[in-house]
Amino acid sequence: MSDTSSAKDDTSRDTPGGATAPQLAVDGPIATIRLRKPEYANRLSPGDLQTLRGHIATVNQAPQVLVLRFTAEGKYFCSGYDISSLAAANAPSSLFFGETMDLIESARPVTIAAVNGGAYGGGTDLCLACDFRIGTPAANMFMPAARLGLHFYPGGMARYISRLGLNQAKRLFLTAEKIDAGEMLRIGFLTEIVEDDRLMPRVDELSQLLAGMAPIALLGIKKHLNLIARAQIDSRDIDQGVLLSESSSDISEGALAWKEKRPPRFTGA
Repeated sequence: MSDTSSAKDDTSRDTPGGATAPQLAVDGPIATIRLRKPEYANRLSPGDLQTLRGHIATVNQAPQVLVLRFTAEGKYFCSGYDISSLAAANAPSSLFFGETMDLIESARPVTIAAVNGGAYGGGTDLCLACDFRIGTPAANMFMPAARLGLHFYPGGMARYISRLGLNQAKRLFLTAEKIDAGEMLRIGFLTEIVEDDRLMPRVDELSQLLAGMAPIALLGIKKHLNLIARAQIDSRDIDQGVLLSESSSDISEGALAWKEKRPPRFTGA
């Protein structure tokens, strides 16, 4: 759902891969999706959502990609679903937006949101769907669903509760209160806050740290932490991950690197 205070008529071509559609770049183990509608507070149209789904599928199928970052142009991070599109007869429900956020949460790589400014409506859920959320002092958020008369979708409500707790979820959903970066950090919406000029250097630093971890352990633990947060414990799959990691060459490399006091060189095998 979009922050209506910043809404304009979006005349850009609303087709997957359009001129202002989210852009994917892959550099070795690190991929970046950039939101490119700064004049519309980076709200997401149905075409943008279809593009995002394609990008997620691409990184999921790229075994070398271990980290996926979400960045945005301009002074906003994301103002959620372009609800003006609901007026079109063939527009998908906001449930389509929620299903796309679910795909981001369950994406194979570890995800980072670089929250450079405002996150509103469904844009807040894009943040919460990511594993890390690094913000600047300019970050702020609010959830206007009840004010707009739109019931929120299930995955987003589950993320609010699992990330922030029931009391904060009720506060933000039911009052549409706007909060600043400091409060976002206090309640756990943001992982950390850095100065504006440190945002991308810090995201790069964290990305490199994550990309240097053992892939089997990194990706398996990320997957199951999210599932456990939803009370979905797949003990059999976790057991298989444990056994796979114990028989991998990476565990030997990790032990040797620790002994030799050097960075490990993991291969994911």
